[in-house]
Amino acid sequence: MDRLQQDYSVATAQIWSNLPAGAVPDRPGVYLGEFDQKQRGIIKAIMMEATGTAPDEGFDELLQINNADDYIGTVSTDYKAGYASYNTKIAFLGTPDRTGTWELYYGGHHLAFANTYRDGALVGATPSFRGVEPFPRFEMNGRENMPLTQERAAFTALLRSLSDDQREAARLEGRYRDILAGPGEDDAIPDTQEGLNVSELSADQQDLLMAAVATYVDDIDAADAARYMEKYRGQLADTVLGFSGTTEVNTEDDYVRIHGPSLWIEFSLQSNKSTGEIGNHPHSVWRDRQDDYGGNTE
Repeated sequence: MDRLQQDYSVATAQIWSNLPAGAVPDRPGVYLGEFDQKQRGIIKAIMMEATGTAPDEGFDELLQINNADDYIGTVSTDYKAGYASYNTKIAFLGTPDRTGTWELYYGGHHLAFANTYRDGALVGATPSFRGVEPFPRFEMNGRENMPLTQERAAFTALLRSLSDDQREAARLEGRYRDILAGPGEDDAIPDTQEGLNVSELSADQQDLLMAAVATYVDDIDAADAARYMEKYRGQLADTVLGFSGTTEVNTEDDYVRIHGPSLWIEFSLQSNKSTGEIGNHPHSVWRDRQDDYGGNTE
């Protein structure tokens, strides 16, 4: 029980990673594989309550990313890495209650879910990291899995809509091999925005951008997602779109980001690492510069 429920601290909440269990043994919490079937059913109910219900979003996305680890476990010979959905961890940082501060922590390979609550209300849904390999589709655990394809499709639709002048303004200098604001990089978001100001987009293009944002925000429960979407739409005049690589978002080092006063989203494609298969896979993160870790600093 002491590993499942721990004292709340930002320092503990910051121990998240895109790497598999064998590379990050100090993630807080208890491995899913340590619970019996009934207990895992309770965990599923908790996570479903805290997440979105749409296909390929919310809980369904978490499940598919876990399925990817089971797939990797069937093809990888790196047995020390611990590729398995049962090596995802869950923890309660603080005491779940209607008073006080606590975080629902759920993390593993290519996955970081961090909902922070204060006095019974969600005050932070970030950092929220998602990645998946293989990509874009694979069969595992009795189903076809295609997590993060909806994020890529939304970004592709947005970038395709840009005029030549808009595309030139949005293009970032240099090559991005991975996201900037990943694990251990809480201070990596630049103060200076770079790219195309969203105020230069048409109403239809702004809707395409918000559709891309929704593929991240809809990972949390509907009521809180609506609140965040309203917040981010209200900040569009001060939000910037940037990309590097191709507009199809299907090539190694393709990179897209949305940078607002509080909103930060990145989507990056890089070569496969875990499966040994030819192709690329995404790393992606949603951050909120005001609400990361619930706005807490300690």
